[in-house]
Amino acid sequence: MQNIITVIGGANIDLSATLFDSFIAADSNPGKVDIGYGGVARNIAHNLALLGNRVQLLTAFGGDLFGKLLQDHCKQQGIDIRLSVSVDTKRSGTYLCINNHSGEMIAAVADTEAVSVITPEWLERRIGDINRSDYVVADTNISESAIRYLMENTTVPLLIDGVSTTKSHRVVNALAKTKLPYLHTLKLNLKEAVAVTGEATYPLAAQRLIDLGVAHIYITLGSEGVYCRSAAEEWLYPALPATDVVNTNGAGDAFLAGVVYALGKGLHFPETAQYGLMAARATLMSSKPVNPDITNILL
Repeated sequence: MQNIITVIGGANIDLSATLFDSFIAADSNPGKVDIGYGGVARNIAHNLALLGNRVQLLTAFGGDLFGKLLQDHCKQQGIDIRLSVSVDTKRSGTYLCINNHSGEMIAAVADTEAVSVITPEWLERRIGDINRSDYVVADTNISESAIRYLMENTTVPLLIDGVSTTKSHRVVNALAKTKLPYLHTLKLNLKEAVAVTGEATYPLAAQRLIDLGVAHIYITLGSEGVYCRSAAEEWLYPALPATDVVNTNGAGDAFLAGVVYALGKGLHFPETAQYGLMAARATLMSSKPVNPDITNILL
């Protein structure tokens, strides 16, 4: 039976530039530019749809050409966007990144103005549909107040992706303000974990997050793998070999999608991380933030 998964957050057009040689600051660098469909929530939704789940995406599209392209692409991938909204006065989400010649990100800029319309009131009008899901996944492109609303009103497992060092603070702030601080799963990378906790190492950062009310924590460590922590267990899984890395954009999103997919198959923490690592590796081998062949790799 298909799992029903609701994903809440950003949908972007991605502009990804990869250099042919070493980066030279304040100069025009030879390279190639790819245009694709991205956004953390949209990437997660796309991966999960490819893996055979029923997926509904709750996002805000701008009233521009990018918004129309994003909506059409979601429909083509079988992603239900009926609970999303198109806002004529907003720009669609746009993500611009520069990668070095090895495919690793040097810098990025994310314009996620459109998702500012996802407020607690906006979510409240959709909470019945949200809670009919098997799992809910959110990214921190939405506001702290919206994250807090989901923590307090979602009756099925809620999983959150930290997105960036700046935006991941929204999760910690929401946990601090909610009456019964609890979050089923939080996925951060090492920089995000250190930034939100002030701890110098990932075990200490994970313990701090446990103390704040997170039940299951995944801290991705790039080429070192992923550190998994709950109140009862901790585990460090090494990264899977990836010799043909093309692009790192979207690998973290794929990791969380793999975890959700594994949960839907009945796997338990921390074994779910193995599917996350497989999904991340699949993305590393694609020029796009979602590998269209992920089904062949994970299934």
